[in-house]
Amino acid sequence: MPLESFDLSGKAAIVTGASSGLGRHAARSLAAAGAKVAIAARRLEPLVELEKQIEARDGRAIPLRLDVTDPASVADCVKAAETELGPISILVNNAGVAVTKAALEVEEADWDQVVGTNLKGAWLMAQAVAEHMVRLGHGGSIINTASVLGLAGAAQIPAYCASKGGLVNLTRALAVEWARHGIRVNALAPGYIETEINRDFLTSPAGESLRKRVPLRRFGTPEDLDGALLLLASEASRYITGSVIVIDGGQSAAL
Repeated sequence: MPLESFDLSGKAAIVTGASSGLGRHAARSLAAAGAKVAIAARRLEPLVELEKQIEARDGRAIPLRLDVTDPASVADCVKAAETELGPISILVNNAGVAVTKAALEVEEADWDQVVGTNLKGAWLMAQAVAEHMVRLGHGGSIINTASVLGLAGAAQIPAYCASKGGLVNLTRALAVEWARHGIRVNALAPGYIETEINRDFLTSPAGESLRKRVPLRRFGTPEDLDGALLLLASEASRYITGSVIVIDGGQSAAL
């Protein structure tokens, strides 16, 4: 397949949870591949800084305040992205939260926060962008950020595991239903990827013990997701839908 198939020049994308971590990196990667990117999150200040970074490299980005759990906020975000960037071809559903508590200590508010953001929020964004794609008749790619913990369980984060497991199967359901509209829906399932959010833990003795259980003997970096992200965002994946790409250094294969 020619490398041109991975080119995103002229395409418009929305990345949720773009204020930090994997979302911020995904926005940079899409912009570097030529996409115009709506960078969305609850906090606007980090998005303005990210906008400057992308535009300093001759990219195009617009910051948008977004609460994925609020249908009105979702609708406003998609409308603003369309107005500023044109038809939306790519959605990266990346917004997510986690609450670390033993299952017997998880409160209803904890559950609602995690599942509401990670699963309901992804559903609201996917539905809004799919409605946009169907209305304009151009199809596109929806990429959900799931997790290896959506494929296997772990202690202390039951709501997170449930939300990511739900997101994996939501990805498959939407892929089946929306294929006739030319909309591809896939998911990334990262393992432990080092960012500023989890760096302290991953460099601790507990993190070192965890690293030894990863067959590649290292944690991932945000750059390790770029190949799969750009594959799914581009026409190089035109016959891929309903797939979950695991990026975990072999961790899940060794379970």
